[in-house]
Amino acid sequence: MPIRLTPLMKQRLTQRAYEMIERSLSCFPELKETTITIGYTRKHLGSATVIYRKGVILRLIIRLKVRKLTYQTIGHELTHLIQGLAHGERARARSADPAKIPSGEKQCDIWTLARHELFGDDAPTYVKVPRVMREHWPAYAEPVRDLCIAAIEKRHNHRQYIRWLEEQIRKLAKAPRQSKPMPAQLALPFVN
Repeated sequence: MPIRLTPLMKQRLTQRAYEMIERSLSCFPELKETTITIGYTRKHLGSATVIYRKGVILRLIIRLKVRKLTYQTIGHELTHLIQGLAHGERARARSADPAKIPSGEKQCDIWTLARHELFGDDAPTYVKVPRVMREHWPAYAEPVRDLCIAAIEKRHNHRQYIRWLEEQIRKLAKAPRQSKPMPAQLALPFVN
């Protein structure tokens, strides 16, 4: 999967961020045959753009803030590219194909979390998540991902699947947290 870095991103990109991008891209086989331009942004966590000219994809661009970069942000922006590719030029009518990721920020968060557990390293930005969950996100990441997968399944016959998901997330926040037991320290036998 070819990657093109903008000059500013070449200056700012750290080894850690580059490895995160590479690892994230491996979860997006739909983008395997495309060149993605990766730029730098100062204002937002990230942004994504699909540029069309006369019905042909000219360029796929994501811009990322390298400082405090998360897999969730990278995955979210890559999911926007998938949305853009699925829906094509804005001049064309939107399809209601259930196999495609619907457009929208909340939908992007849902499909990103459902895609792979890698993208659960930070709470979603647009899906409503109670503060207690954001503060203790690692404890909630897996059950919220499971709810996102369930919401995508519900979408086929339940128009209000996002509302359903956010209600389930609120219920999850009110339920007592299941703390995972700490693994016991291993004792090594000493030979006398």
